[in-house]
Amino acid sequence: MFKRVIQNAWSNKRVCEFQKYNSRPIWYTLTQSIHNGQVDYAPRSFFGVEDFPDDDNSRPYTYKKDKKSRNPHKQLSFKQRTVAYMEPFTLDVLISKRFVSASLTHRVTCKQVAVAGTNSKDIKAVLKSRSDIPACMAVGKILADRAREADVYTASYTPRERDKFEGKIRAVVQSLIDSGIDVKVYLG
Repeated sequence: MFKRVIQNAWSNKRVCEFQKYNSRPIWYTLTQSIHNGQVDYAPRSFFGVEDFPDDDNSRPYTYKKDKKSRNPHKQLSFKQRTVAYMEPFTLDVLISKRFVSASLTHRVTCKQVAVAGTNSKDIKAVLKSRSDIPACMAVGKILADRAREADVYTASYTPRERDKFEGKIRAVVQSLIDSGIDVKVYLG
């Protein structure tokens, strides 16, 4: 490759000008053909793999493509279309080793209507432990009070795949139900 660049530089008109007028040094002419903003004699990719986007879209080839439905003309059922409006509020419960958090979220607007957790200052000082069952019951009771202030009286709860509806999660939901919030639990 270097041999070709040197041959290209010597055959260039600039070298002839250098010999005529003796105005530019030879290293200037050589570097002009090497560093003119492009690589003259290099392959398109270092490893031989094209680093260019796919032909059908502008995303790079490492992008995870969305799954396409087998039947794109399949219509949603009436329940699937109306469940977000018939049961607009969902309950989200997060239980970690250190704290418990629960919130009521509006499905359509994705805004949190009421939030309660054992990390907040007012609850933190009162509780003995932030992650046991009495703490879960306290979070449920406080969440129910805040939900009633926001005029929310019904919610639906679907546990995540890894969560079982028992223990601490059940304590949060049960204390919500006992405090007057109607919670529909969808297991399955």
